[in-house]
Amino acid sequence: MTKAEIITEISSKTGIEKVDVQETVEAFFKVVKSSMVGGENVYVRGFGSFVVKKRAKKTARNISKNTAIIIPEHFVPSFKPAKTFVEKVKSGNKTSKK
Repeated sequence: MTKAEIITEISSKTGIEKVDVQETVEAFFKVVKSSMVGGENVYVRGFGSFVVKKRAKKTARNISKNTAIIIPEHFVPSFKPAKTFVEKVKSGNKTSKK
């Protein structure tokens, strides 16, 4: 499902104009991004957590040149779904798309 489809569905279910829904969704993502860039985690009860994870410094190999590469310590965004969300997905009706 694309962001446009989500906005259309929310608009049809709530009766709120698509423009207002789009502004709200964009504002939500902007807050999540800026919070995570600042090192903060974002918790949405019943949905999940947007978490900043720290990756330690490590040595990797460039197999084409057979050289060692140092990958410095860095941070990556991660999402951990809430337990109730995972349970709903497991018990939901799914169709496989290929």
